[in-house]
Amino acid sequence: MHFCGGHLVRILPSTMGGKFSQFWRTTDQKESEDKLILPRQLDAEDEIANYASINDTATSCVGIAHQSSVNCPTCQGTGRIPGEQEKQLVALIPYGDQRLKPRRTKLYVCLAVTICLLTTSLSIFFLFPRSITVVPAGLNASSIGFNATTTSMYLNMTNVLNITNNNFYLVTVVQLDIEVLHQSLVVGKTTRKTLLNMSPLQSGQIYYMVASRILDNNTYNICTWTKVKVHNVLLHIQGTLTCMYLCHSEQLAFEDYQYVDCRGNATLLHPLYHRPP
Repeated sequence: MHFCGGHLVRILPSTMGGKFSQFWRTTDQKESEDKLILPRQLDAEDEIANYASINDTATSCVGIAHQSSVNCPTCQGTGRIPGEQEKQLVALIPYGDQRLKPRRTKLYVCLAVTICLLTTSLSIFFLFPRSITVVPAGLNASSIGFNATTTSMYLNMTNVLNITNNNFYLVTVVQLDIEVLHQSLVVGKTTRKTLLNMSPLQSGQIYYMVASRILDNNTYNICTWTKVKVHNVLLHIQGTLTCMYLCHSEQLAFEDYQYVDCRGNATLLHPLYHRPP
């Protein structure tokens, strides 16, 4: 031991000095190793802290989600569906998915509506029933016969009927009924089963003959008296024309007044009546 600076110092042997130096070297090595290990520990602690913060955030988000939403009815909130129900369940697509908002939806809808309106308008225009015009054209031919015993007159007339189809489809004339009246008395009638096909926007003619017998003394005298220059008989003709179109039957009534020369036979020509433009 030595006394130095008021302190008692003990000098150790050489073996002790070697151990002491080794102790200091060991201490220095430990410090350097601690410096190398310290950053790794800090990194690990940072990761642990970040993981904790993420867990805290996830927990809070999950809590918020549980508070503001409900479990998916398909997967019961597990994110997976049973394999046996794979073909029975319907996939859920987000509302904002672009597949639910095609770009040309409005164009297709407008185009479909336009085509439907155009088709409907054209169908109504072409299929809407229009009038069938029936115009008596007058007398075409006549023949007169007298019976002095009964003071009667026999009159055979052939008349012409003009028919115009104003529709855009075929019209068929199936029947013609005619009555001839003289002084409000029916003196002749006829029914003709005819078959005349009228093309769209076309005109046609029907010739019909009616045999009449007039039993009136005054009419007989007018027609047989040679001193009278005018020998005319006024006849009232009423008729009904039955037409078929689009599986529908329609009856068209018409009437006409005719003066017939009863002095002798006569034949007149009547050209085809054309529909005015």
